[in-house]
Amino acid sequence: MDQIKIGAFLKELRKEKGLTQEQLAEVLNVSSRTVSRWETGSNMPDISILVEIAGFYDVSIPEIVQGERKSEIMDKETRETAVALAKYSQNEVKIGKQKVVGILFSVFGIFVIVSALSIFPNDSSWGSIYSILGSIFLVIGLYFIIKPLVAKRASRILIVLGCIVLLFGTFTISDYVAVSQFKQVPRFSYMTSYDSRNPNVLVHKTIFYTVVQENPGTEDEQVYIVKRNSHTE
Repeated sequence: MDQIKIGAFLKELRKEKGLTQEQLAEVLNVSSRTVSRWETGSNMPDISILVEIAGFYDVSIPEIVQGERKSEIMDKETRETAVALAKYSQNEVKIGKQKVVGILFSVFGIFVIVSALSIFPNDSSWGSIYSILGSIFLVIGLYFIIKPLVAKRASRILIVLGCIVLLFGTFTISDYVAVSQFKQVPRFSYMTSYDSRNPNVLVHKTIFYTVVQENPGTEDEQVYIVKRNSHTE
């Protein structure tokens, strides 16, 4: 607390009223010497007198203690600015956390997909199961990443749906290439069946095409795509 500054402020307030030290002393029922000691910073008013001085000069006690007048408008703007900055800071922290969570989910999803496609053979259903599970993690991660970047919820949903379609297309094309070029059974078939009259033939059905696997597990194994209605089970 700067008593010199406070004293100078009290002197300024008295002059704004157009009063002498003697006149102010009469108003406050103190001696002019006491007023002089206040204004030079040699002494401070008692709390009871301080309340009376604040009311007389129409200022607040904190303003007297700080030794300067604060504009109410300035105080209000300062408070509003401080609140806005606090909210902005909290929002930035929240956005940062969402991005971190999104990145972690996305990386984990990609790891699961790559691991599933690398570890499990095409004829194992676990490869497709873990690939789909990894895709779910990836989509959730992408949603957390784009959420702070895209304001409209509808736009975010469209982007997520686009990612799902892209993943579906990627799996479908990779499966088709594996079957047509490398003669492997489709990984993402929804049903595998065989005819008891012809047990050496397996039929793998996907959404877009049907794959026939003859003599599975032997040197004479053949894998090829047929039209949906061209193969009789």
